Amino acid sequence: MKMDHIRIGECEEGDMREIMEIERDSFPSPWSENLFRRELTNPIARMLVGRIDPLPGKPVAGYIVYWRVADEMHLHNIAVRKDQRRKRVAFLLLREAIRASKSEGARWVTLEVRRSNLPAQNLYEKFGFSVKGVRPGYYSDTGEDALIFWADLDRIRAEGGHPPESVKKE
Repeated sequence: MKMDHIRIGECEEGDMREIMEIERDSFPSPWSENLFRRELTNPIARMLVGRIDPLPGKPVAGYIVYWRVADEMHLHNIAVRKDQRRKRVAFLLLREAIRASKSEGARWVTLEVRRSNLPAQNLYEKFGFSVKGVRPGYYSDTGEDALIFWADLDRIRAEGGHPPESVKKE
C-alpha cells in the first residue's frame, strides 16, 4: 500500500483497538489495554498517533507514548504497524513529540531501548541522542539490558527541519 499522507494527532479513545494490535505485534511483552487507558488520563502522559490519510477511517499507522516531567520528556513507547515500517512513521511521531515537548518547556529527553533493537537505536541517533548508560537486566521478559539514551533538546537534530508536504499536523 502506498502511503500518501500521515497525519500526526492526539490519541483518541477510538484508536485503542488499533493501538493494541500494533502493540501486540511489536513487543514480546506488550502493554495491557488498561495501561494504555491509564495513560490517556494521566496528566503528565502524552499519546500521539500517526493516521494514514486519505484512507477511509484514517487507520493508525503508529503511536508514541511519553511523559512530560519538569523539564524532561521521557519516551515510554513507540511502535509502527508492520506494513508501515520503514516509511518514516516513527521518525514523524518522534519529531512531533519532541516539538511539542520543547514548546511545553522540556530541555532534555530520555528513553530506554533494548540493546538488541538496532533499528530504534539508529532512529534515536539520527536525532542526536547518545547512550549515557546501561540498565542491566532491565527487560524482565528476556533479562536483556536497556541502553539509556539522552539528548539535549536545544541540540537535537530534526532532520529536514520541516515536515514534508505529505505530512500534516491535525
